[in-house]
Amino acid sequence: MNAENGKYIIIIGVLIVAAGLIVYFYHDKLHWIGRLPGDIRIEKENFRFYFPITTMIIFSILLSVIIQLFRKF
Repeated sequence: MNAENGKYIIIIGVLIVAAGLIVYFYHDKLHWIGRLPGDIRIEKENFRFYFPITTMIIFSILLSVIIQLFRKF
């Protein structure tokens, strides 16, 4: 472990807290997550299956862009 690793852990922690605050305060506006066209959703009487493939692709693209921006600076 060195100071560089510690800095990355702190940044990851701050990002997790920020994501938690966004979900906590804006949960009523985030109802579309997991319900986009292309997301697999099967609901039966005693069974529910969610596979939000489109949502995961969008989050992956956004995360990749954010990481590239951080690396650039």
